[in-house]
This record gives sequence, C-alpha cells and structure tokens, in this order.
Amino acid sequence: MSNVLISGAQVADWQKLVSEAEAELGVSLDEELESYLVFTLMRYTRRPDMTSRVMALDYLQAMQTTGNARQQQMREVADQCLLLTGLFPARVKRRRVSIMYYVDLGRSAYQHLAENLASMTVLYSRMAQQFVQAMDTLHAIRRLGEGTRQLEPREAYDLWQQTGSRAAQAQLGLDQQNIPPVDWSDKKH
Repeated sequence: MSNVLISGAQVADWQKLVSEAEAELGVSLDEELESYLVFTLMRYTRRPDMTSRVMALDYLQAMQTTGNARQQQMREVADQCLLLTGLFPARVKRRRVSIMYYVDLGRSAYQHLAENLASMTVLYSRMAQQFVQAMDTLHAIRRLGEGTRQLEPREAYDLWQQTGSRAAQAQLGLDQQNIPPVDWSDKKH
C-alpha cells in the first residue's frame, strides 16, 4: 500500500472550500471541527467505495468488535454517514431510506466514540451535537460545485423540520425568513 502525501496546498484548498460553504450558509464551525471536516474530506476523496457501504451492517459489526478496531470502524461509520448525508443525499434516496436514518446513525456513532475514547471525548461529542451543521456545510460545498439542489422539496422540508438544517431551509427558499415550523398533527384534513 502506498503512502499518500498530504500537501499544504491540498489542506488549504479544502479549508477554503469549507470556509466558503460556511459563509454561504451563515454557519461557523469552530477551528477543530473545520479541521476534522477538512481531513475527513481528504481521507475519503480516494474512496469511491464509501457510498456503496451498508452503514447499519458496518455499525453492527463495529459493535461486535473490541478495542481499537471498534473505534476505527465506528469512526468510519460516523464519517461516512456525514459524507453521505452532506455530499450524496441522492444516493441515500435511491436506497429508499430517509436521510434522517443516516443523520441518526452518524450522530450515534460519533456519540459512541465520545463515550469510549477518553482522549477524544470533546471532539466526538461536538461532532455528534453539530452533525447537522457539518452536513449542511457539505451540502453547501456540493451546491457551490454544481449549483443544483440536493434534496427534493419534501425531503428538504422534513430535514429542516426534524433537524433545523440551514441548508434544507435555504433550499426551500426560507433563508433570511423567520418562519416557524408548522405542526401538521393538529390540522384537520
């Protein structure tokens, strides 16, 4: 296996892209979370197989292992859920699973890491808590690159309602507006 050297220019390019996406959305990840996102993007750039994985099975396999192998597999599940929801939501849709499934699975995997890696508790706990902001940043990166919407209107609405996703809100054309969520449960048909 060959070692891939990471150049300062590559890091700077990814950092610039993440910063532009944050500015587009009006979100601000702190320096540690930005760095984590940048290095996650760099790590998976050369892994096209990532989008064909079955995350639930990977999660269950990770739970059945122990030690460092468990933590490594759990981090892969968390990172891949983040990248799938942020960069490849159309692939999530083709799997006939809601995007919330992957959001919840990713958050759960990061939370597991936070609870089991003493040296990384703060970072992974914040990744679990700010999963949606990181996902939104990835949505913005994709939109900056392609200029197209990533979610169907109903998916965007559901994601906005369930998570407060700013990217979903922006896609719906609701950015800059203070529109409260609608509670349809008490509406008569």
